[in-house]
Amino acid sequence: MRSSDATRVYFDRAADQLDLSSNMRQLLLTARREVQVQIPVELDSGELSTYIGYRVQHNNARGPMKGGLRYHPQVDLEEVRGLAALMTWKTAVVNIPYGGAKGGVAVDPSKLSHRELERLTRRFVDAIHELFGPDVDIPAPDMGTSAETMAWIMNQYGKYHGFSPACVTGKPVEYHGIPGREEATGRGVGSLTLKLLSRLGRRLPGTRIAIQGFGNVGTFTARFLHDAECRLVAVSDANGGFYRAEGLDVPELLRYAQSHSGRLEGFPGGESISNAELLAVECDVLIPAALGGVLTEKNAAGVRAPLIVEGANAPVTPEADAIFDAGGITVLPDILANAGGVTASWFEWVQNRQHYQWGINRVRQELDQILGEAFEQVWQLASSRKVSLRTAAYMLGVGRVGRATVLGGIM
Repeated sequence: MRSSDATRVYFDRAADQLDLSSNMRQLLLTARREVQVQIPVELDSGELSTYIGYRVQHNNARGPMKGGLRYHPQVDLEEVRGLAALMTWKTAVVNIPYGGAKGGVAVDPSKLSHRELERLTRRFVDAIHELFGPDVDIPAPDMGTSAETMAWIMNQYGKYHGFSPACVTGKPVEYHGIPGREEATGRGVGSLTLKLLSRLGRRLPGTRIAIQGFGNVGTFTARFLHDAECRLVAVSDANGGFYRAEGLDVPELLRYAQSHSGRLEGFPGGESISNAELLAVECDVLIPAALGGVLTEKNAAGVRAPLIVEGANAPVTPEADAIFDAGGITVLPDILANAGGVTASWFEWVQNRQHYQWGINRVRQELDQILGEAFEQVWQLASSRKVSLRTAAYMLGVGRVGRATVLGGIM
């Protein structure tokens, strides 16, 4: 099932609970604008290669649209459409004044040189610069893009519209970014994992954690939970992973990955396992923090963790979600669990508008407070309405967007 189909399933469950009319459902589900552009790029060899770029602007009822920009060979309009809607509900769940958008280019960034990636990015901005900006739609890093990519976007946008650091977030700190943005998603996943454990009365020290994915989100989640005295028993990246029942040495794991271009392959401190095996290890919390759709009806029954925290976007399919719900496995959904990134992006946007920068301690304090309040609201709603945390999160997000739509008027 595609991400757009999964998002629709979760939306419908929440809409049923909210008793939304069919007309309001159609209005909230339909994207405001979907753009597909051609991006011709001259390669270093002198050859011309053409790529397809997308930007879906889903909803702006609560503020400027917000969402990442990914470079990946499997990017297509359907995927971007689903992720844009997910951003609308995510920003509403944590109650920051944004709508939702998403974008991407169908390209394998590993096959382009640094200069080719820069040319691709600037040509993409050339094609869509009139459609985004600080009061309209603010891109951010995602899979295959980085802080440097955002710097290129800001620079190219400025050639058309003048100095405007708030046109994009996730920039390098030295180029109008903010400290703490890089760690924000992983920190949020970690802090909300601790809140969930606390709410369920679980003992925090020694809690066994398994993390699939050791990119930005996975590494900062591992670091945060290690500092909280949790025990990382399994971790993996795209090439496989490692397991150690007594707990992996997280500082050594981080040092190894840093010295091996981010790869875990060859790490000597654990037993080699596959990504599929990681999902079935015995642990207290399973954190899928890599790709979407990794937990399906085919492997859901093999999951032995009583708690799942979605560090990635849409890692659990609706079929698997139903199996977990029936089996008593608690799932903290992506639209809350990994909302730390977009929350920190809001901080960056606010500071860019004010031409003032916060320190790292304030960024962390504000992030923890906003995510903590959102968690409590979702928890209370789930408890009072006797629904899953996912349905409660969607109810909160969809309800806020629906009310803003009505208050703003349809005309």
